[in-house]
Amino acid sequence: MRKIIESTFVTTDGIVGEPHKWGGPYWDAEHSEYASELLFASDALLLGRETYAGFAAVWPTRPDDDPYTARINAMPKYVASRTLAQREATWNATVLQGDVVDAVRALKSEDGGDILKFGTGSLSHVLLEAKLVDEYHFWIFPTIAGTGERLFEGYADLTHFELIETTNFKSGIVVHRLAPR
Repeated sequence: MRKIIESTFVTTDGIVGEPHKWGGPYWDAEHSEYASELLFASDALLLGRETYAGFAAVWPTRPDDDPYTARINAMPKYVASRTLAQREATWNATVLQGDVVDAVRALKSEDGGDILKFGTGSLSHVLLEAKLVDEYHFWIFPTIAGTGERLFEGYADLTHFELIETTNFKSGIVVHRLAPR
């Protein structure tokens, strides 16, 4: 069975929105190496509609001479959306049909490598509630954003995690690798 791994950037005050505004000073060689390991261990991406739209607008415009860019552009993408039609999907994307929980369960049951999920929003809530994410990689950035979308904002259920591993970067980023209990 395939694993779903969520990779999420978050500030020390719990903000996940707009990491391009606060994350840049910390994106160095260690960051790139860790991100590449996650991406190359996976053979598909799982994205919500907003993350998909943002990524699809940027990644295809980047030069494919970078291995990370080439990999992310070539991978199949599965998009959870109630509003995006399959005919509107580009960038090697398939819009999940029917109930998202059933569709993700079906993806997990297929042969293949890990499925990497980027972005945190309503899809993350659904997947957490259905216990479909096998690992979370929360990248804690040593910065305070003050305002913005918060990690699991509005999620009301008490959820405990097991710490699998912690990775510390010289830049101050700490990645907590967690599994739901």
